[in-house]
Amino acid sequence: MTLQFFFHYPETAGYEGDVLDAGTPSEVAVTLERSGFHGISFSEHPIPGAKWLASGGHQTVDPFIALSFAAAVTERLRLLTYLSVAPYRNPFILAKTAATLDKLSNGRMILGLGTGYQKSEFFALGVDMDERNALFDEVLDVLPLHWSGEPFSYQGRHFSARDVIARPRPVQDPIPIWIGGNSKLSRRRVAQRVQGWMPMTGGATLSTTARTPSLGEQSELGGHIAELRAAAAEAGRTEPIDVVYSYQDSGILDPTVDADRHREAFAELEKAGVTWVTVSSRMRDRSANLEWIEAFGATYLA
Repeated sequence: MTLQFFFHYPETAGYEGDVLDAGTPSEVAVTLERSGFHGISFSEHPIPGAKWLASGGHQTVDPFIALSFAAAVTERLRLLTYLSVAPYRNPFILAKTAATLDKLSNGRMILGLGTGYQKSEFFALGVDMDERNALFDEVLDVLPLHWSGEPFSYQGRHFSARDVIARPRPVQDPIPIWIGGNSKLSRRRVAQRVQGWMPMTGGATLSTTARTPSLGEQSELGGHIAELRAAAAEAGRTEPIDVVYSYQDSGILDPTVDADRHREAFAELEKAGVTWVTVSSRMRDRSANLEWIEAFGATYLA
């Protein structure tokens, strides 16, 4: 099996508990690397709505800072924002943050991006939600210009960059950008402009909450992936397109049980064209979370 595995840091739902109850990013990252995982990811909600949090929404740390702590104590773990909401930031600030993390980690950053869906968060950050797709496309325009290390100019909706330059360049050329979401627009952006796709796989309810179409059953995923890669080829793309699948089977909460069934599921995902799988313990207890990581690694990654 050539699939690679991200561990997604467990998300603390609601108001109770601390966002780092599952362990610090540093100790979790060390355990992940020792256990054979290939990457670590953190999500982002800088100022979530109180009603959303009370009804099961989750707290987050700043993903870039958390990934920096993980990078400092590891040598090979890939570092993924899963995902960062691109319209929330000025694109130059986003580009500099990603480039800095890529530079300091010696080329391990993967920038997972989405357009966002929480109205209250857009309001709180002073960003017009109706502009989110236009702002997202501006980000995709600006990132490669910023990372090139060469002078450029760009006129945005709310900014004007005239003969500017960003140094140092990131280690990777470019930093891989993976886009989340199931819409035709998201998939078209992936096919034409970036290096990876992060389909939302949490079912119809989650798709409704996140304002993205449901992809249907897992068995339909292969068709969507083949269609996306064909569109990339038609657009003249030759580089491989990564696909990240969030594995939601509740049985994985004990990774040692039904291991053959999970191995078969992973094999089917790989056959469908998935290159990375994201798993999580969903545990908020530090000891239990670290034990889960070690058990998953011994069972599937040894």
